[in-house]
Amino acid sequence: MKFLFSLSRIIDYINTKVGQSVIWLTLVVVLVSAINAVVRKVFSVSSNAWLELQWYLFGAIFLLAAGYTFLRNEHVRVDVLSQMLSKRTQIKIEIFGVIFFLLPACCLIFWLSLPFFYESFVLHEQSSNTGGLTRWPVKILIPIGFFLLILAGVSHLIKCIGYLRGMCPDPTARPEGKTAEQELADEIARQAALEDNAGHETLHQNNIDTQGRDR
Repeated sequence: MKFLFSLSRIIDYINTKVGQSVIWLTLVVVLVSAINAVVRKVFSVSSNAWLELQWYLFGAIFLLAAGYTFLRNEHVRVDVLSQMLSKRTQIKIEIFGVIFFLLPACCLIFWLSLPFFYESFVLHEQSSNTGGLTRWPVKILIPIGFFLLILAGVSHLIKCIGYLRGMCPDPTARPEGKTAEQELADEIARQAALEDNAGHETLHQNNIDTQGRDR
């Protein structure tokens, strides 16, 4: 198991580095979208290349971060029934799901996506839109993304087996601290509170101005 745990740590390191790097693509997408909007509105200039670059980057974020999301247990779970079972039974269900659902599906998509990318690369496929981008860079994201997800699945499987053997902590436990959903909900609540306070202050100031004019 020592070798398998070492392999798991290497896989987790790769997915962590990829995930942390992909985070910056979110900022790039925002900047590209903002620049494209400003140029289109102010100068009446539009480019299909800029529009396609946005969804290229979105595809990169979605696909390349899949393994990192799985590593941090931030993916969507429908575990209403499994929560009623013992932790060991839950881990056994995890193992069953990884072996018979996650890995077969990801391996199939990975395998089928290779010729999909290769044909585009060999033919130097271009976008059908005027001024569009080359297609193969976005198509290679599919096998890369699912390969990273396969690696994450293998690492998770190793840790699940290790947990059943009493050799590692619970691999399904979420990291300490708030989840991404909780942080987003807190931020939305904070923004709503700020807007509500601003509205009350504006209303109060309007009442003072009205009373001043009446006098």
